[in-house]
Amino acid sequence: RGGCASSRPEFIVVYGPTGAGKTTVVNALAARVPPHERIVTIEDVAELQLPGEHTVRLEARPGAADGVGRVEMRDLVRAALRLRPDRIIVGEVRGAEAAGMVWALSAGPRGGVSTCHSGDAPDALARLETMCLLGNGAVPHRAVRAQVLAAVDVLVGVARAADGQRRITG
Repeated sequence: RGGCASSRPEFIVVYGPTGAGKTTVVNALAARVPPHERIVTIEDVAELQLPGEHTVRLEARPGAADGVGRVEMRDLVRAALRLRPDRIIVGEVRGAEAAGMVWALSAGPRGGVSTCHSGDAPDALARLETMCLLGNGAVPHRAVRAQVLAAVDVLVGVARAADGQRRITG
């Protein structure tokens, strides 16, 4: 259907194990975004290589030993919405930042990509739900599930075969 460049922007979650090619798939999808669209990337460690003059890169940082200067992924997800993105790309969700990402994509720009470590599609959705609950335990699980299902349009599975080749598996 055209991934990120479809007529109706979609939010895609690329899942798979470490080294399976998730970032490579995200780079390929992002390369199809029209050049006039504003992309905001949010990463723990800058790995994405996106073309385009309208790309804003946000990167988390650990800060000093006492926490001064720390910028967390969840702070960057919140800040990204103020930058009026057409697309949001979250390099990898690992924790509580998933809640902000899901809320942002449910209410704001409806186009973007993220990755998560998972073996299959149902597990990827369950992990997103769990990470959202970490970000806001006061919200009932039922409501979190509804938000995740409203935000995620497509799941793409990747894996690394025994011969070392990376493949889309689902």
